Amino acid sequence: MGRKLWHRVRVPDDLTAVVRIDREAEVDPRLAGMSVEGREAIWSSVEHLFRGAIHPAITVVLRRRGQVVLKRSVGCVRGNLADDDEVPVVMRPDSPVSLFSASKAISALLVHKLVDDGVLSLDDRVVDYVPEFGAHGKDRVTIRGLLAHRAGIPDVPELDPRPEMLHDWDRIIAMLCAAQPFDPDFGKQAYHALSAGFIVGEVVRRASGRELPALLDEWIARPLKLRYTTYGLKPELRHLAPTNAMTGPHPFWPVTTYVKHVVGVPFDAAVRASNDEAFLSSVVPAGNIYASADDVSRIFQMLLNGGELDGVRILRPETVADAIRPIGGVQFDRTLLVPLRYSPGFMLGQNPAGLFGPRSGDAFGHLGFVSVLCWADPSRDLSVALLNTGKSMAPTILTRMIGVLRAIAAHCPQQRA
Repeated sequence: MGRKLWHRVRVPDDLTAVVRIDREAEVDPRLAGMSVEGREAIWSSVEHLFRGAIHPAITVVLRRRGQVVLKRSVGCVRGNLADDDEVPVVMRPDSPVSLFSASKAISALLVHKLVDDGVLSLDDRVVDYVPEFGAHGKDRVTIRGLLAHRAGIPDVPELDPRPEMLHDWDRIIAMLCAAQPFDPDFGKQAYHALSAGFIVGEVVRRASGRELPALLDEWIARPLKLRYTTYGLKPELRHLAPTNAMTGPHPFWPVTTYVKHVVGVPFDAAVRASNDEAFLSSVVPAGNIYASADDVSRIFQMLLNGGELDGVRILRPETVADAIRPIGGVQFDRTLLVPLRYSPGFMLGQNPAGLFGPRSGDAFGHLGFVSVLCWADPSRDLSVALLNTGKSMAPTILTRMIGVLRAIAAHCPQQRA
């Protein structure tokens, strides 16, 4: 048999059987300055995204004015791909999902916590904590620049692409430290898909003397009462997490070239790796945090509140303000090949439209592997986690995601200019 040219999700005509709503969590949207019709219009746009037959599972949590307005899921953990022969298992709103590159924003909070505690400064040089990183002139890179994709090492050609490599932390660090930067002035913005995350993690390890999983749990997950939010996922929980699936048309040129340029491996290899034991059991600061949509929305609500949630303070307001402050203006990103703005750890929205929808100039958050989106928008008093599991470059994934973002913007109007 020849290679399958299209990978499709089975979508029932009536979505009732695969939709789950946490009605205990959701409040009357009028308490959050929205209408019931507006909330349902947003949910209809999510269902329309699911009907594109690209995502096996989608879960979304939307908070406005601190209130949970939407907490819903649609799709299946497994069993709804066209060639599946197992009984479908329906996704639930609190199912853990891989955040992929949206993990960067949460891992960055470990750095900001060290800033908050006076252990380091964003303007310290990376070599102050990892001296060997200074090879080939990289001694000039600051922690701020590292978090904002200006470390000059967006990819390392000799890095072994096999998932098993993720268990060899020291080898990865040695390779990245020895790498020659593509930009000796460290002023050019180039998205670091995985590379910078390991160096960020090493800075945190050496500055704190502790391991990242313990810090993530102690500083973020437990204080915020998060259900999951771990690097990888424990074996006993993996049955709860949907499998990541390559969907839509089989990748073709120039898409294949672009994806390899961004992540360093072919598209299908990246998807396979995301379901591998090594990915699920290692620490990948820029790529393998698992969390529920509610977990992520709570984290961004904490940031929206200036570092506090439910009476528990995680960061000082001034630390949060520095974490989301833009580094320069919009630049053409040398890796993603699109204009973007970054802060130390976050992708930023833009006006008149950007990554987080129309009129999103105040928004901050992160994208994960094509279409996972997590963000907060102070101008709308909004925190959102839109997690999904279909990995595709099909045009419909873009057009229908834009539909969701437009619906959110339309029904959560800005509260200030």
